[in-house]
Amino acid sequence: MSLITAEQVVLDLTGADRHEATRALAERLVATGRCTDLEAFLTDVRTREETMATGLPGGIGIPHARSAAITEPSLVFGRTGDGIDWGAKDGPANLIFLIAAPEGGGDAHMQMLPKLARALMKKDFKAALAAATTEAEVVDLVNEQVHLDAPAAPAAPAAPAAPAAPAAPAAAAPAAATAAPVAATATATATGATAAPAPAVAVSAPAEAETARALRLVGVTSCPTGIAHTYMAAEALEIAARNAGHTMLVETQGSAGSKPLSAADIAAADAVIFAHDLPVRDAARFAGKPTVDVGVKKGISDGPALITRAEELAREWAADPSKARAAAAAPAGGLVSKVEDDASTATKVRQWLMTGVSYMIPFVAAGGILIALSFMLAQVALGEQGAIEITKYGLTAEGNYNIAQNFNPVSLTSWAALLFVIGGASFGFLVPILSGFIAFAIADRPGLVPGIVGGSVAATMGAGFLGGLATGLIGGFIARWVSGWKVAKGVRGVMPVVVIPLVSSLLTIGLFITVLGRPITALTNGLNDWLTGMTGASVILLGLILGAMMGFDLGGPVNKVAYAFATTGLAAAGTAADAPQLKIMAAVMAAGMVAPLAMALATTVRPALFSEPERENGKAAWLLGLSFISEGAIPFAAADPVRIMASSVVGSAVTGALAMWFGATLRAPHGGIWVLPLIGNFLLFLLALVVGVLVMASLVVVLKSRDQAREVIEATATV
Repeated sequence: MSLITAEQVVLDLTGADRHEATRALAERLVATGRCTDLEAFLTDVRTREETMATGLPGGIGIPHARSAAITEPSLVFGRTGDGIDWGAKDGPANLIFLIAAPEGGGDAHMQMLPKLARALMKKDFKAALAAATTEAEVVDLVNEQVHLDAPAAPAAPAAPAAPAAPAAPAAAAPAAATAAPVAATATATATGATAAPAPAVAVSAPAEAETARALRLVGVTSCPTGIAHTYMAAEALEIAARNAGHTMLVETQGSAGSKPLSAADIAAADAVIFAHDLPVRDAARFAGKPTVDVGVKKGISDGPALITRAEELAREWAADPSKARAAAAAPAGGLVSKVEDDASTATKVRQWLMTGVSYMIPFVAAGGILIALSFMLAQVALGEQGAIEITKYGLTAEGNYNIAQNFNPVSLTSWAALLFVIGGASFGFLVPILSGFIAFAIADRPGLVPGIVGGSVAATMGAGFLGGLATGLIGGFIARWVSGWKVAKGVRGVMPVVVIPLVSSLLTIGLFITVLGRPITALTNGLNDWLTGMTGASVILLGLILGAMMGFDLGGPVNKVAYAFATTGLAAAGTAADAPQLKIMAAVMAAGMVAPLAMALATTVRPALFSEPERENGKAAWLLGLSFISEGAIPFAAADPVRIMASSVVGSAVTGALAMWFGATLRAPHGGIWVLPLIGNFLLFLLALVVGVLVMASLVVVLKSRDQAREVIEATATV
């Protein structure tokens, strides 16, 4: 099916502003049946416009959004003689494409949208659209550039071909259009050299271009929705590089799926250009390369200037190899904050906390699994009391219990003690790391010292993860405040290494010890006592609530809150084999596995209720569910949110309640079925999981069958 039809072309578009014009274009989608809710779609488009204006230089407007109200990828073209202000700096837009994509964005047709974005960078294509006299002529022009049958020329040939470049820049450039999805931090510090483009658009003189060495360039482009700006920036950079006599491969991070630049491509590059409005994931890949770092619109409008700046940086770094060595040796890019600068306060708070949790989880995983393994070995070596006796072993115990002095490589007891000591040491870092990286998310590197030291003090005082949350937040805000001080030029050099850590640590830890520490410790002790004292209905209720949260948004904020509650609670579990925190972790993981497994089961037993893409997703969901990746059910929830999410909440809640009631325990914060040997009462854990999966799959099948039958009856009644 074509992305555009004659009914989706408006040659005399009018509107007092871009919002009225967008409504007129969107109404064509309603008329052709591709939009099921006009107001919902317009709300999504306006939300996108608020993120970043979609007007482009050269009289182009590209309003676009992914929306649950859109049934299939679609285009609507509008042309206006007087022009409509679409936010571009060079004036109003005369050629407008409304790009509408389904919310999931994973359909194969989405691969065609980048081609439209690239076509809009071609002068002859725009001139033909401006001169078109009929709607059919516009449809033909668009279809000529945007084929649904994926032509060979712009697609696959050059994905592995960078090493053979510079001989074929035209072939190599388009191949890089499919690149890896990215999300990390800005790469200014990661690469050791960043530069904004020159104020004016500068192009190398012809004589210089003839004598200069042809460069190999790589780049990354991204925009908030990954639909249009991403690919237009890529095309503009590739054209500018080709005109300057260079080759360039661009890693796009858009809706159409992507493929990362290879290590060989990056290693061979003379310079890097980032044109992005989303953070760059795995920025450390580009360490040691001169880098130009700008917003995505600069990539579209100032391509020649960015290429010129990349040439300058490449020459500078070639003349001074120490710059590359310093950049490659720098740890930048290793620490990544997950916080969006333009997010709401509530979202930022959640992202601060989740940054701390994400860095804490490896310590939880290592420590928890090692302790669980030590208990298993101790039970084999010492019988039922092994899990208790092993806590006597350590580096400081006397006599035979000191494994540093009396380690026996053929003794299971010694190995159990060794694993216990290492796991306990890893667990000891949970609160400091949680606190340190919450502070890091707030204040960047200046927050690490007050956060980590404050978390260590909180752990020493027995304040647990609540104390870590407090010291992380306080340390982060104080460090950010001190970092903003305006000081004399002579003091600036010692601010990051002396003043900021000294002042922020003193204030953070002093405030915690003298004011906050004791009440938070009391609250932590009360929480632990409450969890320990839970029996009967209270246990089931807690499991029910946590399970419902895990199934509600499948990896979203509510899911993450429940997961963070479970993982941070592991810090308070200590060495007890049946601590309530271990039961909570087991219930949360079991509940998080329900949705993808249930959808995999439903697509298997009743495939007729699902589309072909959904059936394919169902096959993948088996492995995702078994691996505790709740996001495996997102494609189903995106296509049918009410029925899938309602069923998921019920099934996951049942599993959470049963897992708590059965007393299943877990020290590992992740792993799914692959950490089954480390799960206490694992047979009952599996039973709880199976029951929840059956409940959810049954609900999905019943609800979809009922609505399908209703549609058949209604269709029959109208015949």
